[in-house]
Amino acid sequence: MMNHSLKSRCKVAPGTVITGKWHSNKYTVLKELGYGANGIVYLAKFKNTQVALKMSDNGMSITSEVNVLRSFAKVQGSTLGPSLLDVDDWKSNQGQISFYTMEYIQGPDLLTFIQKKGKAWTTVLFLQLLNDLNTLHENGWVFGDLKPENLIVTGPTPRIRCIDVGGTTLQGRAIKEFTEFYDRGYWGLGTRKADPAYDLFAVAMIMINTAYPKRFNKTAGGISQLRESIGKQRELLPLERVIIKALQGQYTNALQMRTELLSLVIDKKSPESLNNAAVTSTNSTNQKQKINQQSNQTKSRQIYRKKKKKSRWAETIMITIFIALLYLLYIFQKLI
Repeated sequence: MMNHSLKSRCKVAPGTVITGKWHSNKYTVLKELGYGANGIVYLAKFKNTQVALKMSDNGMSITSEVNVLRSFAKVQGSTLGPSLLDVDDWKSNQGQISFYTMEYIQGPDLLTFIQKKGKAWTTVLFLQLLNDLNTLHENGWVFGDLKPENLIVTGPTPRIRCIDVGGTTLQGRAIKEFTEFYDRGYWGLGTRKADPAYDLFAVAMIMINTAYPKRFNKTAGGISQLRESIGKQRELLPLERVIIKALQGQYTNALQMRTELLSLVIDKKSPESLNNAAVTSTNSTNQKQKINQQSNQTKSRQIYRKKKKKSRWAETIMITIFIALLYLLYIFQKLI
């Protein structure tokens, strides 16, 4: 949590107009969205557009986060984090404060979305997340403070997006920010060195979190307590193999975890809610889609055995089919 002096310096009331010292852009503060160790994020209005504005008197922190967002922008087709819009300084009554503005990503956080729309979406969203994390890791970064509050699901076709890059750390360095429940160091299952496995541990804890929305306290700690918690929730049992391997650091990259998670879906070992949602639409068009899906699944298994890299296109097609089926179900239920 940020210190009180920093928060007071960056604290502004709704209606405050922040004018950039160098670019002269004017932003009207609408409300506070949240704050962390390195600054406060506000919803602001720029001309006729809503943006997220983060300010901090820690210039190095702002520079680091801006570099992360610029790195994301270089990845063609990536929708991992918000788009960077502006970087500037503001001469306030408290002195000069650095800030940057970024795309305002609207939508519920991951747990809220799953609770509202149904757990049929769980596996699909985690497959998306692992794909995005792989892109992040390939570019030399680790997200670090990965938790449901930092994962927003946008629409109309549900798509998971990562926000708050304040904890994003270059691989090999010490994690800058973390939340204990999702931190492997807290559970005694690894260090706080930034590597892909650190993020994958957090993904496994978020999977557990879907079955324990209020989380739970650490008692004995270690893999024994977490394994016991998984065993108490029927909905987690089909995913237990993947979760345990991620908790124990047995995946070296996100694609390995994603491939194994996808294999559970292909083998119909994913949660019952996903299977039920996939078979709800029974008209002839959906039957054809199901036949094509099964064909693609068989083909994907064959390609995976021959060469892992060639399976990624087939996986993407299958994920698209899952999303389409679930979205059609959502529209159908809404019409009823």
